[in-house]
Amino acid sequence: MATSQRTVFFGRFVSTPTPDAYLIQHGAILVDRNDGHGVIAKCVWDDSLDAEQLDKVCARLGVEVEDIRLVKCNENGFFFPGFIDTHIHASQYPNSGIFGKSTLLDWLTTYTFPLEASLKADPEVVATNGNTVNGTNREDVEQVVKKQKTDPLARARLVYDKVISRTLSYGTTTASYFATLDVEATNLLADLAFMKGQRAYIGRVCMDHPETCPEYYRDEGPDETVQKAVANIEYCQQVDPSGELVAPIVTPRFAPSLHFESLCRLGKLAQERDLRVQTHISENVGEVAWVKELFPECESYTAVYEKSGLLGSKTILAHGIHLDDTELDMIRSRGSKISHCPSSNSALGSGFCQVRRLLEKGIDVGLGTDVSGGYSCSTLDAVRQACLVSRQLGYVKGGDKKWNIGVAEGLWLGTVGGASCVGMAGKLGGFEKGMIFDVQEIELGVAGSQNSGPVDIFGWEKLEDRVDKWVWNGDDRNVSRVWVGGRLVHERK
Repeated sequence: MATSQRTVFFGRFVSTPTPDAYLIQHGAILVDRNDGHGVIAKCVWDDSLDAEQLDKVCARLGVEVEDIRLVKCNENGFFFPGFIDTHIHASQYPNSGIFGKSTLLDWLTTYTFPLEASLKADPEVVATNGNTVNGTNREDVEQVVKKQKTDPLARARLVYDKVISRTLSYGTTTASYFATLDVEATNLLADLAFMKGQRAYIGRVCMDHPETCPEYYRDEGPDETVQKAVANIEYCQQVDPSGELVAPIVTPRFAPSLHFESLCRLGKLAQERDLRVQTHISENVGEVAWVKELFPECESYTAVYEKSGLLGSKTILAHGIHLDDTELDMIRSRGSKISHCPSSNSALGSGFCQVRRLLEKGIDVGLGTDVSGGYSCSTLDAVRQACLVSRQLGYVKGGDKKWNIGVAEGLWLGTVGGASCVGMAGKLGGFEKGMIFDVQEIELGVAGSQNSGPVDIFGWEKLEDRVDKWVWNGDDRNVSRVWVGGRLVHERK
């Protein structure tokens, strides 16, 4: 009798194990979920394999036909590793595409802090601040308040449920999430991610500096900051004791938002409990100058994190646009990673991240959507923007093509690079024995057919050209199914 614990995936598999080119293979993969992890047990690559001769396929894989379930890829599509979003603010999803003419610091005050505060398990926060978020009118605010009398987390539930579903629909199988200051709302994000089956790192945002944070949205001081961080960490570990699907990540918002004592205590917490860390660094010129004023005893922005113990091999630093060579050497020596967020950098006018320089320095780089500084939670869109921004940078650098990020390299950043950033190198991002099966099925349209989607295939394109067309023109309509750890977590209807 067939069982869902062992599945054979058959068809074309595309990946980017190196940044230079696509690896396109045809064959079958056996995924074994008996251990609950959905690991690739065996791969057989052979262009002559035919799914109609399932007995021969199973014989090559060493299993019986009766013991497996078959999943065939659409003939006009392919399997591709799930995307890894190394920097996204789950709480800011309702503000996607809303940033006006802002730059970073005024955008935080005008749009971000009020929205995040409104997700707190307290109806009064919505009533006081919701009116100024996205132009929300009083009637809508009152409706939310009414719902929150029976469910204080109604607003947060709506936002987090939607952002997880939306990112999964875009093929994002792993996300490193910033939540909010509120412990209960952040815990809810962990619950929903685990229930929906997305691999997620959940961070309760830490902010406590009275001179840099709004009065309505900050902790009282270092003691409360650490206490609430621990509460969220321990809750996440209860949700998923293995830490393989959902895990906590220590999340100081950025250096200016915290007392130096708080930064040091969070660094110690991360070290003692061997936890991931995520924060921002050198996103904006004004921000860099601000950090210098706030921490005159530190020679650089990076040194603030180094001296507070937050710079380590499990640290993801978002942006990293305005770093000097000394800082890059420090980041590399500590094994810290950088999340490149091209859409956000362009939207907020923050500058060009020199990805090639980072890679040449030996620093691991992944992609982040940085919603809502970034307008879209699609990592595929981040791949596009990484390519486009690199060309603009090349122009600024005198037309030097060395700065260019090609399409294959962009996809590599969104998968293999991301895996390195979140501490899953060699486990995610490819199709090799022993890797976890976090995968999206891409389906491309046939020109002239109904409901062909945004990518038209005429039939004469090379396979590499079809992948290119998907990168430049594709969206969630091309994502047919998504698996995390071999479990189906999204299917396009």
